[in-house]
Order: sequence, then C-alpha cells, then structure tokens
Amino acid sequence: MTKDEFKNFIENENKKYKKPLGFGICRVDLGADNKVLQATYPIINWNGENLGSYAVFCNVAKKLISENQSEAIYRVDSKFISSAITLFEPFLNEALNDKQSHKNIQILLSLQKIKNLDCEKSPFRFVIIYEDNKCQSVETSYMKLLALSLGKAKLRSLVLDGIFGLLENVAWSGNTPYELSYLRENEIELKLNGNYPAIDFVDKFPRYLMQVIPQYDNIRLLDSAKTRFGAYLGDGGYTQMPGASYVNFNAGVQGVCMNEGRISSSVIVGNGTDIGGGASILGVLSGGNSSPISIGENCLLGVNSSTGISLGDGCIVDGGIAVLAGTVFYISKDEAQKIKEINNEFELKENCLYKGRELSGKNGIHFRQDSKSGKMTAFRSKVKIELNRDLH
Repeated sequence: MTKDEFKNFIENENKKYKKPLGFGICRVDLGADNKVLQATYPIINWNGENLGSYAVFCNVAKKLISENQSEAIYRVDSKFISSAITLFEPFLNEALNDKQSHKNIQILLSLQKIKNLDCEKSPFRFVIIYEDNKCQSVETSYMKLLALSLGKAKLRSLVLDGIFGLLENVAWSGNTPYELSYLRENEIELKLNGNYPAIDFVDKFPRYLMQVIPQYDNIRLLDSAKTRFGAYLGDGGYTQMPGASYVNFNAGVQGVCMNEGRISSSVIVGNGTDIGGGASILGVLSGGNSSPISIGENCLLGVNSSTGISLGDGCIVDGGIAVLAGTVFYISKDEAQKIKEINNEFELKENCLYKGRELSGKNGIHFRQDSKSGKMTAFRSKVKIELNRDLH
C-alpha cells in the first residue's frame, strides 16, 4: 500500500465509524474478577487528532469488551497488532528511524515485543470515547483525566460525574494498585514471607507524576504527593513547594505560578499568580459550594488566607483572612470609585458595605482586615505582583 492508497483507505474507513472525542490504547491493572483498578495510556488522541490511526484501529478491532452510545472498549491481541502494522506499512520506516514520530505506530511496535497477548487476562485495550457523557468505565475515566492533565481538554470542560463510583479505592505501592480486600485476605502470608508491599497511600486516584511526564522542563513539583492525576499545570513556569501545597483533579493553573497553598477541585488559577503558604481556595466537591472559582492573573493570596469567591486580575488577599461569599467588606466611596474605574459592572453602594459575592471576579481589589478594629475592608490595589523570574 502506498501513502496515497493509505489516504484513500482512511477516507473510506472513517465514513463507517462514529467520529471520536478521544481514543487510545491502554494497559490496565486488573484485580479480582478482572476488575479494572487503573488504566495507563502511553498517549491519547483527542478532539480530531490522528483520525488515520483511528480508522486503522477500528478496522482491526474485533474483540469487543463493552460498548454503549458514549464509549467502546476492545481487546488488543496479536492479530490486532499485526493487522494494524500491516495497514501502517507506508509509514513503518519513518517510525523505525525516528521514535518520536508516529506515536500510535510506536505503541504497536512496542506491543509486538510483548508475549501472552492472546490470553484472556491480556491487559491491553483499545478505548474510544464518542461523546462527553457520564463515564461508564475506568478506562474512559482515566482517558478524560489524562486529557485534562495534558491540556488537551480545558479544565471544567468534561463530564466527570460518577467517576468516584467507578474508581476503586486501592492501596498504591509505587505505580501498582492493590485491592484492599486482597491485602486483608493475604496479610498473614504476605507479611511472613516478606512480600507485603510498601504502601505509599490509599486513594481512588493515582498521583499526577504516576501518569504524566511534565510537558515543560520548568514545571517543578517538589513533593509527588501534592498533585493529583487530572490536575493541569499550565504551559511552563509552575513551581509547587512542599508543605500545605496541593492541586486536586480538574483544577490547576494557566501558566507561571508559585503555589504553596491548596488549589481545590475545579479551581483555575491565572498566569503570574502567587499562592502563599497554607492559602486555601475553596473547591466544589464538598461544603455546599457549587460555583467553581477562578483566580485571575498576577494575584497574591497571602499566607494562610482562604478564598471562596473568584478574583479578577491583580487582586491581593492579605495573610490570615477569609474572603468568602458572605463576608462583609467596608469600601470607602473614594476607593469604590477607583474600583469601578476598572470594573464597569461594579455597583456603588451608599452604605459602603459589600458582600464578598458582590466583589467576585472584580479586578484590582486588595482585601484586608483592620488590625485595630477587626473590620474587613477592601480597596483598590496599588501593588504590582511579580514572581521571581529566577525561580520560574
């Protein structure tokens, strides 16, 4: 087959199949009763990427594991691999001479070296997401989380409802998940034989670095426990210090950022923002908060502060205070006028009292507590926030 013939083949094949949102080949870790505990994708193809590979994989996929309107999972065996490699013949030399090219072919060439692909417990699967609906499998849950961490899908853009019910709560030893029931049932034998695994943590999610290689050399994570799989760490310049820092899944930053605090689920932080030690941004998983929070660019969240509203660009929250939706702030008429000059939709109030929710998303506000009276105040920020360029 020539490249032109391959192109014609792909055009005809893609007419037969439903266009995917995402697809890829993964390796799964199986527990008792073939329950999937984890799915690991070397790469994923997302939102129209590599539809030629998609047509090839669909053509050779014969052993269906599960399928519904939103997703499909097929077993990858030796026939799948050999048939796909044959169809990719026009590109094989390029793939063999450059391991950074034709990543889907690279996966097939690596699988070709693995034995026992035809056994019933073979861990390799071809997974397709057709529509962004509620996930029905661990495999598609992991694909969506990886799409978020790689920035292929924007934070808060995917349906993640129900994944907690799909993912097993397991004991992680390195990158290996162990069912808790297995450890309980075999505890005596494992311990007496010196085979009891060193458990790093127990969770439904792996850590970010267990699934994702940072895409930029200037992303620094000083403690692997502090970032959950499904987080996004921007396009370079992110630094996360040990201690109270943390980034949950479906949350993260858009660019350069210093993080020594907590970025909870669904929180998005803008470029150039500094999150001080122990500072906490409220998420949406618990506590009754249903409005995802965004923090603008070039903001400063002081040490041990709490933020429960969105902040616009250039905002400052002083250390140790809580800026919540119901917190009442005093803003003098002069300062309120200055805030309105850069926020057209800001409404001036005669009593000079504003609840946090009325200030949500506004630019250039400095939140503070008067050290003498204890009164919560806010005013137009006069400080330009700049991160240390040597660190980022």
